[in-house]
Amino acid sequence: MYPDFTLSVQYAVEAAALPRWRLRRWVGRALAFALAPPEPRAGSPVALTLRIVDAEEGRALNAAWRGRDAATNVLTFEYGADPSGLILGDIVLCLPVLEREASEQEKPLLHHAAHLVTHGVLHALGHDHIEADEAERMEALETRILAAQGIADPYRDA
Repeated sequence: MYPDFTLSVQYAVEAAALPRWRLRRWVGRALAFALAPPEPRAGSPVALTLRIVDAEEGRALNAAWRGRDAATNVLTFEYGADPSGLILGDIVLCLPVLEREASEQEKPLLHHAAHLVTHGVLHALGHDHIEADEAERMEALETRILAAQGIADPYRDA
């Protein structure tokens, strides 16, 4: 069902609602859609690290890598594929931002977390949303992945 992948999960904060098994399931489902034929990288193996951090670390990473002095919900570091074809990436979730946004948007925390994990995975695979057409494709793929898990379209107003 899932493509060949490894996932390392690092907890810099307590995140009882986000156990490894749940994160692994979300990553696997995102990869299953994003790496399905006829996608160019279909069948490629993937190695990801997913780190869950507090606001202080989230802010420091966002400032260092994006020049923004505030914590953000998800940061992804896409490294591309190594010479063997293994796709590598790191995803950082800032738990306090994720919790605040879920509350403000009146979404279940797990639905918002699934969306941000999916969003991060797609970035790690090279998807982007800088240009309007890229954003449309990426959001459509996210919406399909989440719908398959019974999660509403995160881009539609509730």
